[in-house]
Amino acid sequence: MPELPEMETYKQLLAPRILHLPIEDVIVNRAKSINVEIDFFRQELLHHAIVSIERRAKHLLFTLDSGLVLLLHLMLGGSMFYGTHSPNRSAQVVLNFGEYSLFFIGLRLGYLHLHTSSEINRLLAKLGPEPLNAPFTIKQFLHIMQGRKSTLKATLVDQSVISGIGNCYSDEICFEAGLLPARKINTLNEEEQSRLFQAMRTLLLEAIHYGGYMDSPLYIGDHLTGQFDARCSVYDREGEPCVRCGNPLIKDQVSAKKCFYCLRCQH
Repeated sequence: MPELPEMETYKQLLAPRILHLPIEDVIVNRAKSINVEIDFFRQELLHHAIVSIERRAKHLLFTLDSGLVLLLHLMLGGSMFYGTHSPNRSAQVVLNFGEYSLFFIGLRLGYLHLHTSSEINRLLAKLGPEPLNAPFTIKQFLHIMQGRKSTLKATLVDQSVISGIGNCYSDEICFEAGLLPARKINTLNEEEQSRLFQAMRTLLLEAIHYGGYMDSPLYIGDHLTGQFDARCSVYDREGEPCVRCGNPLIKDQVSAKKCFYCLRCQH
């Protein structure tokens, strides 16, 4: 599932390609992927332009010149492609900008919903702070962690605690910090919590720099998206030697989620 770095990469690559261009056609091949009637959806998008793209947690928000907002969550199996044709898979929703179109692919669990800005604020109010935003300091992080008894894995992927982190980056952050994902938050001392905070910021920034881990290029010639996959230290690396100590990496279930770690390097 795309996480914060993947959605941030999509945002950065899409903005210079589609902002302020009129939407010339709207195709909806799956009514369940949107939240309003198809005719109304088309009516509110046709001949309008997207004036900004923002990311919140694992969502992208496409603000139209009318003030309405398209809220995208790709969920499991979702992706986007910008080009003249959809690559190998049917697209549930297509926005046409003339020669090129933006294809929303694999929206079986995901969605592209149309909302007012006030509805967006209400829908996203339950999300925790953005881990890379300047106002989110170590002091705020320590306050959020205080008194929690859940595992590191469960806490990091809980979108109401910190937003945007999922299975892949929770494992990578724990490895970067040298902490086992099964550790309970209330067993971490302040130095370990501080190490976790720094690992989170360092790891997410690096993942964004290398285009995230999901190999789903946005357009032909996109050589950025998915480049972090080769740099993952533990995720999906069961049995491979640890990049630090050479010990075989473990795959396990922690808080009912698959988890990868090194028993020798993480404590």
